[in-house]
Amino acid sequence: MVNEQKRFALFLATSDSTFVKKTYGGYFNVFVSTFGEDGEQWDLFRVIDGEFPNDKDLDKYDGFVISGSLHDAFGDDDWIVKLCSLCQKLDDMKKKVLGICFGHQILSRIKGGRIGRASIGLDMGLRSITMVKDAVKPGGYFGSQIPKSLAIIKCHQDEVFELPESATLLAYSDKYKVEMCSYGNHFLGIQGHPEYNKEILFEIIDRVVSLKLMEQDLADKAKATMENAEPDRKQWQTLCKNFIKGRSEQV
Repeated sequence: MVNEQKRFALFLATSDSTFVKKTYGGYFNVFVSTFGEDGEQWDLFRVIDGEFPNDKDLDKYDGFVISGSLHDAFGDDDWIVKLCSLCQKLDDMKKKVLGICFGHQILSRIKGGRIGRASIGLDMGLRSITMVKDAVKPGGYFGSQIPKSLAIIKCHQDEVFELPESATLLAYSDKYKVEMCSYGNHFLGIQGHPEYNKEILFEIIDRVVSLKLMEQDLADKAKATMENAEPDRKQWQTLCKNFIKGRSEQV
């Protein structure tokens, strides 16, 4: 018997920067190297450019990832509205969807949560988020060892203010009430960026400063968070892979 090849799709909601194209060949490769495994097929849909899969093809996929974006998840651009509609279909189908940053906010939006511009403004750098003890179970996405907190790279100016009743809060921080949450066993939202590394973050910070969207002293503070610390990348990979590949359930 031949095992059917697992198939996943990335909904890319941002454009490739010159740096990411040159260094990694594009964000698609960054995501696949973080979440992909040998023998899988990964497809790219640049949703920011209006590229979407046909409804009839959705069932062919085992899971989906929605990337971060410079756009607001509460916006009404045509492609954002279309992405929300597509996620509603995936919700009805109980398909696995991992939402990262903007993607996390999109999942909350379609489920009836409240999202908007972050009350404390732009947040960039390495941050520690705290797991909700009773919500994160042994043998779930984290495996047998559940950390009390995890370090993750943050890069956002919007946030999820309030979760709908259908959501389970999985992590919070001293700055944000909702750092990670799930909806049933098929939607998982993470405010930070498990796929980012130091050089990707620093290049984004430099770009944001050059666009005059961030003061240099804030940029220096953001970079300083990574002077002597690293994100818990391996644990984030384990969690995200376990979730999207359906290896273990959280509830």
